[in-house]
Amino acid sequence: MARIDYIDDPNAPAINSVVPSVVAIVHDDDGRVLMIHKTDNDRWALPGGGHEPGESIADTVVREVKEETGYDVAVVTIPGTYTNPRQVMACDDGEVRQQFSVAFRARVVGGEKRTNSESDVVEWLTPAQIGSLNLHPSMRLRLGHALQQPSDHLFIG
Repeated sequence: MARIDYIDDPNAPAINSVVPSVVAIVHDDDGRVLMIHKTDNDRWALPGGGHEPGESIADTVVREVKEETGYDVAVVTIPGTYTNPRQVMACDDGEVRQQFSVAFRARVVGGEKRTNSESDVVEWLTPAQIGSLNLHPSMRLRLGHALQQPSDHLFIG
């Protein structure tokens, strides 16, 4: 499904949906971050996606990371929540959703790197490498908060 992301855009379409979603900030022992290149918007992102009925929000993290990267993860903590009503995603099916995202720190516990229909590249990247990538401003914000804040700090925005 194709989509257009808007942030602080007065011409963005009206919101008709709110869908809880997650992103996972996964580090390796060398301080690199697990990143994916998304096929729906041609941007780099943290692995993540929408919460589905019948699963806990931590289960959403585990499922989404597995689907998009091939890795099995365990949830560690929550560095932030994000509910900006000026950030919307317009999907080609007519849905226009307000972002409601919970960022999680997670660690790899198994699996092997692979791609899927949502992610055509999966890479472990240093923060310096990530700095030059095409990321949506909201993704850069989440990643920045997670990398700059102590592990016991929670950002709510």
